[in-house]
Amino acid sequence: MACLCHRPPPMTSPAADDRLRHRSVALRFDRWNGYEEKTGKSTRRSKFQTKRRSLVLGSASSASPRPHIYQQVLKTARQMFTQEISFQSKDKDISLAKALLYIAAEDEAFMAFNREMDAFSIHSERKGASGPSSAQDQDWNTVEGMPLAGRNIHEWQAELDAIAKEVEAELISKDIGCHLAQVLEAVNVVLFESRGFRRSPVLVDAKNSYLHLVLSSGCGIAIMLSIIYIEVCRRLSLTIVGSRVGEEFLIWPQTGNPEELFKVTSGQSLFAIVNGRCVEDPRSKASDLTSNSLSGLEIATNRDIIGIALANLVRLHWKHASRSTHGLMLTSPLRHVHNAYEKLYKITDSKAPLLRPQDLRLAIMASERLLILQPHNWASRRDHGMMLYYNREYGKAVQELSICMAFAQKKRQNQLKVS
Repeated sequence: MACLCHRPPPMTSPAADDRLRHRSVALRFDRWNGYEEKTGKSTRRSKFQTKRRSLVLGSASSASPRPHIYQQVLKTARQMFTQEISFQSKDKDISLAKALLYIAAEDEAFMAFNREMDAFSIHSERKGASGPSSAQDQDWNTVEGMPLAGRNIHEWQAELDAIAKEVEAELISKDIGCHLAQVLEAVNVVLFESRGFRRSPVLVDAKNSYLHLVLSSGCGIAIMLSIIYIEVCRRLSLTIVGSRVGEEFLIWPQTGNPEELFKVTSGQSLFAIVNGRCVEDPRSKASDLTSNSLSGLEIATNRDIIGIALANLVRLHWKHASRSTHGLMLTSPLRHVHNAYEKLYKITDSKAPLLRPQDLRLAIMASERLLILQPHNWASRRDHGMMLYYNREYGKAVQELSICMAFAQKKRQNQLKVS
């Protein structure tokens, strides 16, 4: 839909005004995108913006408590995520499942809030039309109680518990002991045969990048399947570690004897049992690994794994946001962008990038979390600054890009000292 793009149509006629009035999806994002930032001049806002904003806020406050609940969930989910990955906590105490479910709750609250605002706008414009149902208004009012694909956070954690119990039942039913290879084979049977989990080949669908949706559909990107594997094995008192190797994230059981991981029994090694076909694919770097090279890999911490998942979300949502502007990357040279305050509705430059505002905001939210996790990652800060720039938050963009340049310069100096 054209209304999802950042570039509004010119206001050249009453008919154009009417079209804009019905395109609330794109325009309501000024509440999130910082159009009311204070500048050297007084804040500028068109009569249309003022009228539209008061309409939405009035609807939110009088018709249903849900928008306010979603706003509170947005704030609380971010706080709980930050607390979960806090550097005051030991890395081993961080729950991958909890952190990823808090991410999902925040993103779902944001999208649900926008759907509510759209519904109230339509209801206000079409007087006499039935408004949004409020039957479930009091069903929940906390992050933990918020429904994610029909279940709350605790219920999704219980789903991981249930998978672990199925593995235990598989071991008991076959009268299998607790040998490492047998436990891993049982995990594989439950996950990939009984449950039918499968890997999504490309990063396209958001459903494959959120933990609760992967648990629901059985289809996910590699890092999400690895996280499920790690969480299930943790419930079985089996520690699984991992490392990024090329484009793959490989996992294996923690052991003081790496040679046993590559010993072939029953046609395949333990390393192959856990990681599947990529180990046998000559195009993958995983096929070149041996016990010696495995020992040289840097083991990913829980924070690193969450960071990989967040980086994938940034890429995914940016890809969706920039779909209408083919080839636009966060490392692309900057193009001229109009003045957000003076020419918001007068832009006619066909070369201005078209970006989907909701996807762009989701990418920024993922990037914000990534910077909480990795505050000194200059590349992530550069990408964050560029997204703020495309989101017309110019003051914040300059600040982030300035910090990025300082970090990059420091890193370059350190490299020169080493060389």
